[in-house]
Amino acid sequence: MRGYAGKFLDVNLSTGEIRETKFADRVLRDFVGGRGLATKILWDRLGKRWETVDPLGPENILLMLTGPLTGYFPGTKICVSGKSPQCNGVVGSTVAGEFGVDLKCAGYDGLIISGRAEKPCYMTVFDDQVEIKDASSIWGKQGRETVRYLTRKSVDEVKVRHPGYGEAKEPSMLYIGPAGEHATRVAVVLTKYAHAAGYGGYGGVMGSKNLKAVVAKGFGPLPEVDDPESMAAMYKTMSAPAYERETFRRWGTGNGGYYFGAGTSSEPIRNWQEEWHDIEDYSGDEFDKFWAKKYWGDFGCPVTCLKLAVLRSGKYEGAICDNPDYELQSYDGTNLGVFDPEVNIHLASVVNEMGLCGIQGGAVLGLAAELYQRGVLTRDDLEGIELEWGNPEAFEALMNLVVNRKGIGDILAQGVYRAAKRIEEMKGVGLMQYVVHEKGMAIGAHGIRSEKDFISDLIGYACSTQGGDHGSQAHFPPFGQGGELSAILHDSAVYCMFAKSVDNEEVFRFYTAITGWKLTAEDWYNKKALRILQIQRAMLLLGGPDITWKPKIDDDNPPRFWEPMPSGPFKGKALDRKTFEKTRAKYYRAVGWDKDGVPTPETLKSLGLSSVNSKLNAAGLRD
Repeated sequence: MRGYAGKFLDVNLSTGEIRETKFADRVLRDFVGGRGLATKILWDRLGKRWETVDPLGPENILLMLTGPLTGYFPGTKICVSGKSPQCNGVVGSTVAGEFGVDLKCAGYDGLIISGRAEKPCYMTVFDDQVEIKDASSIWGKQGRETVRYLTRKSVDEVKVRHPGYGEAKEPSMLYIGPAGEHATRVAVVLTKYAHAAGYGGYGGVMGSKNLKAVVAKGFGPLPEVDDPESMAAMYKTMSAPAYERETFRRWGTGNGGYYFGAGTSSEPIRNWQEEWHDIEDYSGDEFDKFWAKKYWGDFGCPVTCLKLAVLRSGKYEGAICDNPDYELQSYDGTNLGVFDPEVNIHLASVVNEMGLCGIQGGAVLGLAAELYQRGVLTRDDLEGIELEWGNPEAFEALMNLVVNRKGIGDILAQGVYRAAKRIEEMKGVGLMQYVVHEKGMAIGAHGIRSEKDFISDLIGYACSTQGGDHGSQAHFPPFGQGGELSAILHDSAVYCMFAKSVDNEEVFRFYTAITGWKLTAEDWYNKKALRILQIQRAMLLLGGPDITWKPKIDDDNPPRFWEPMPSGPFKGKALDRKTFEKTRAKYYRAVGWDKDGVPTPETLKSLGLSSVNSKLNAAGLRD
């Protein structure tokens, strides 16, 4: 099993049992790792009762999985998954950093975590020494303090365990902030300070298990590969174009705050009431004035697109955060009526400290602000907060309510869709026209009305098995470079798509050099990725226990996206409903779903998924 450590840690927090488990070569060949393997594990263990499993209950399984390319391919990530408390399906949420490398070097390909600890805890994985420890001293702590404590504590422990090793690099960790501890649906799983696995709401899942962090330090080498000479040559070839991507190396996605507004008219502004602005002060040149490091890359990354922003003086002195990248520039900036880089850096820093999702958390703040604007929510509803657009103090105060689930914050902590449904009941008015979501998840900060963004397909969000995830869009035709089948490749082999400067054919060859297992485009698109897609789709439609999705109704764009563009160069432009419906029907047929969007018996049986077919029949999802 080249490229794999060959074993996984299976942890039951309820009992404290820790054991090693393995998967057959056939399973790893079919489901690869990361998102694909997570889907397989969740189906095998929870599929028979999927619709009754509470994502925030002890029966849910939290997965932290590497893939065969983790640590070898340019750009290293880890995939976090489980039953999502946002969409009630499965989301493969990846985050960059060294955690996956440390885990592999410790001898493990991933962690499978079930149950719920009796009291707050964290785990350490130092080679084969795996322990569950008391986290009461850091429960309630925010991001930086958590990282500082666990780093110092773990480095001291490493010195005791390996006294002759010398100065060891700090261990890697996945952790949550207070938003996760309170089991909000808008919480992230963080690593370093402060990358985040945002989509899916897995910070809330981690908190529901009383698990504050997992710390890993591996002292062994990465697993052997099948053809190291070919791998090294391909790595060099793949890295070369990355060094020449000067614009992306300079700003990463952090130039998007201006570009996606002024250039493509696809940026969320005041809860998507508009998508265009032309404010040049909200550009990459203005943000890079606050960078502490020009180039900062994670393990093996030739792009080094990350930036560390620090405010050294002024009203918000002391704020520190990544970039902010485009998603935080938009959802925690323009989406809130903020067009000042310093204010955005401050708000992004608060988001990171609290462990909120920049997208899901920012979206729910924007929704609340529009409801306040329209008189649906009042100052009394908001605990005295005057939630005016562009007021950072008001949004920070509301964040505190959400994170601590106090008052209206307890409702907003459920995410945009569930919060709107609850407020509808409270106020007796319809609110779905203000909710920009897909299957319970706020969508990425890339609108489709102008059709100029990279998500140019009208079905991109509507037919994705990962709801609002802009990194896993449906696309017609589905086979080839674009679309969700390619996203499944990135998330299952587990590497960073931003570091990928080659086409998927090169990835298949790299995979073969690592594992020794030949992988072709035909095998991937027509079998392996399609198999993973069908299981994800089935679990998304099964949903439950609080919400289920009906394809005839819910495979659609949010109401606001059917409104004409209100401003900018594309003012008056509207999506064509007939084109959307025609493309959706073609996509259904191409990926093996029936006219109602349910995987067909023929498709499932051809992919060896008879158990999925039986479950869909038993659940009454077919006419």
